Amino acid sequence: MTLLDVLRACRRSWPLLVAVTLLGAAAGVLVTAFVPPVYRADAQMFVSVRASDDDASELVQGSSAAQQKVTSYIEVVRSASVLQPVIDELGLDEDVARLAEHVQASSPSNTVLLDVSVVDDDPDGARRIAAAICASFAEVVTTQLERPADGGASLVGVETIQPPGRPTSPVSPSLPRNLALGTLAGVATGVALVLLRSAVDTRVRTREDVQTSTGSPVIGDIGFDPDARTRPLVVHEDPRNPLAEAFRALRTNVQFIGPDDAGHALTVTSAVPAEGKSTTAANLALTLAEAGARVALVDADLRRPRLAEMLGVEGASGLTDILIGRAEIDDVLVPWGRGGLRVLPTGAVPPNPSELLGSEAMRRLLDTLSAEHDAVVIDAPPLLPVTDAAILARLTGGAVLVCAVGRTSRQQLRDAVAALGGVGSRALGVVLTMRRAGRGEPSAYYSRVGATASSAAPDRPSAGRRARPQGDTRPGT
Repeated sequence: MTLLDVLRACRRSWPLLVAVTLLGAAAGVLVTAFVPPVYRADAQMFVSVRASDDDASELVQGSSAAQQKVTSYIEVVRSASVLQPVIDELGLDEDVARLAEHVQASSPSNTVLLDVSVVDDDPDGARRIAAAICASFAEVVTTQLERPADGGASLVGVETIQPPGRPTSPVSPSLPRNLALGTLAGVATGVALVLLRSAVDTRVRTREDVQTSTGSPVIGDIGFDPDARTRPLVVHEDPRNPLAEAFRALRTNVQFIGPDDAGHALTVTSAVPAEGKSTTAANLALTLAEAGARVALVDADLRRPRLAEMLGVEGASGLTDILIGRAEIDDVLVPWGRGGLRVLPTGAVPPNPSELLGSEAMRRLLDTLSAEHDAVVIDAPPLLPVTDAAILARLTGGAVLVCAVGRTSRQQLRDAVAALGGVGSRALGVVLTMRRAGRGEPSAYYSRVGATASSAAPDRPSAGRRARPQGDTRPGT
């Protein structure tokens, strides 16, 4: 996974990332509020080695010796020899090991200074312990560790040059530090959850998902339309809508597929139901007719037909009647609108859809429609539940796969392409539908200005014989 993939995943799941980050920051605040405060008292001592005379070389040697001794004294400060007298003097209710955990000693590089820090939950207690440690350390060094063998005065001197003061504010917990750490932990946890969610969520969301899963090109990108059920024919009813422009872009890409690949007929299908294939097929046919082409729109979904209701035509007779020899093409092919679009509804739903669609009669029908029209658009059932669409794709130049963003999984899309390959056909391209546009994208721009720039949608043209009366807007899919 590249950095760009991570950024895309974070963008898709930004509410989760923000929520976890805020939880981390809140945890930092709660830690600050409920953890008992700790105070630190600091003291500084000066270690010297007295020279035997005022000779300069002796002074240098004494200073060098003091520096060497200070490095060893760092551990002496936390030793039992120093801390036990402090415990006895102050009457502390802890042993040497526990007290040593609260004591830190250090020395600045190339100096004879020794810094001592003591932390305690009581500021006065921290100051008293630090002062007692300084006094005990000086006593141990001068009377025990550095006492001459002849019993004379020690040549090593220890002076407290910075006595410990009473701390006024706690060193822990620190609100800025805990808030920063909590926020960072929240961001890290949020990113981890986003990546985990991205790894578990196998739904198609981007063009890259389609191309890496199937190798098929994305030839259309149709945004989400909340009014799709009540206004499915957006190309006709609102021609300046950005969704109508998206269907026109799909029309252009379909035309560039090439006649050698698609011929005059193409099958529009999807992997699973409810991905917008019927809406896509109808609007694609409208855009082709809008460009002056003679178009036949065939509803070959013999299981759940939708086009007749969507287009407002009578669907009692249609494709099945032609296939069983009960009607001729001109008897059931319905002119729609003022352009060159003609609609072939399904007719009665048969008990054997797959056999009818794979019959020689269906092949002859497609040949006839292709000869009489510039384009034939076939609305077929989904690929995975039934084999109808694969059969139709074999009879035509291939299939245009409709894939709903955030609904179809990458595995379902792969299985759909494999189903086409299993019958010797292929996917001509993939149309992404129901994609919600991000801020700043073209469709988002047009959706803000289109309402004021576009005129009211024109009335639907007469749908020819068996057309539904104008003004009837029953939902379609």
